[in-house]
Amino acid sequence: MYLAANGRPDAPPRTPGARRRVPATVLALGAVSLVTDVSSEMVTAVLPLYLVLGLGLTPLQFGFLDGMFNGATALVRLLGGRLADRRGHHKRVAGAGYLLSALSRLGLLLAGGATGAIAAALAADRLGKGIRTAPRDALISLSGPTETLGRSFGVHRAMDTTGALLGPLAAFAVLWATADAYDAVFAVSFCTGLLGVLLLVVYVPAAPGPATAPTAPPTPTAPRAAPPRPSALRDPAFRRVLYASAVLGATTIGDSFLYLLLLRGLDLPPALFTLLPLGPAAVYLLLAVPAGRIADRTGRRTAFLTGHAALLGAYLLLLAPVSPPTVVGVLALLGVFYAATDGVLMALAAPALPAAGRAGGLAVLQTGQALARLLGAAGFGAAWTLWGARPALWAAALALAGALAAASRLMPADAPAPSPTAPEAP
Repeated sequence: MYLAANGRPDAPPRTPGARRRVPATVLALGAVSLVTDVSSEMVTAVLPLYLVLGLGLTPLQFGFLDGMFNGATALVRLLGGRLADRRGHHKRVAGAGYLLSALSRLGLLLAGGATGAIAAALAADRLGKGIRTAPRDALISLSGPTETLGRSFGVHRAMDTTGALLGPLAAFAVLWATADAYDAVFAVSFCTGLLGVLLLVVYVPAAPGPATAPTAPPTPTAPRAAPPRPSALRDPAFRRVLYASAVLGATTIGDSFLYLLLLRGLDLPPALFTLLPLGPAAVYLLLAVPAGRIADRTGRRTAFLTGHAALLGAYLLLLAPVSPPTVVGVLALLGVFYAATDGVLMALAAPALPAAGRAGGLAVLQTGQALARLLGAAGFGAAWTLWGARPALWAAALALAGALAAASRLMPADAPAPSPTAPEAP
């Protein structure tokens, strides 16, 4: 571990004369994510109604399809990262993922009522999302100086969240204008998704760092250094970030459970369930950029752990009698959690990875965290079924407190940028 120039062990080093503006590539990728999220969230907002009420699928069938494909997304990220690092084609691999997701909307439009065709379209959407995530984040991390990565990821996540907020509103507008024509939602979503792909092609350049790696003269050790996953896992600092994020992820019970507990506590109508996610999303949108800037200045490790402390605060609030102020507090803390952890984790891990293996390394990190969160949600669901909601929530809060203590000791300080010769080291 290194000691930063300002005396804080977890603060990234500051390069004299570093640029203060967000790189144009980050803004372009943010625009792509904004438009794509409008497209995807339009479908997400109406899909349960379309499948359960329109086509007659049972909630169990819908839950099985959605859970299976979400789990597959986590594993496909490894493939996307490896493909992007193999030849440095981050933009191409990310573009393929965005295009596949856009085409999945066309699949839903053409599927009619065929369950198999709908399942194939959903699989294509999750596959596209899994492929594009790691190459996109690698492009962000390679587009600017290391000391401003938190702000860059914060700007991107804020733009991404803007799309997530606009998507359901757009779906509502289309349904209102077309008298509940779901096909119209799928058609507009398809066109919007294609616009996102076009923005990527026109405005996002290929990252120069990884693209130059394959042009180095071949050496006997070069084939061993090329695969991104082994090189990432060999780095002690990266392994500690991976383990700490997985431990914390396994104690994250899932937003839907928190919303259900809020509804039960106030005995609210089920229709309000769809409005609760707007609270954390709005807080996330407001705090993503400030949280990234604070993380750059005070240390991304500290910000990441503080975000999970906010999540623990949400658990503890739910253990008290639920009231309207409790609802506001839980939703606000959940938004703080995402603002302080989502992009910040990528900014914390990216500098420890060589440019030629960054997408693959980030894919390993994202996959480990996603699988841990799936395990945590499943465990909380089982505990709720066996013990009841309140004992399960107590167990989750105690587990998260223990995970925070372990992660604070396990997680390293912010990693310095690798030297130019780091990818060639034996």
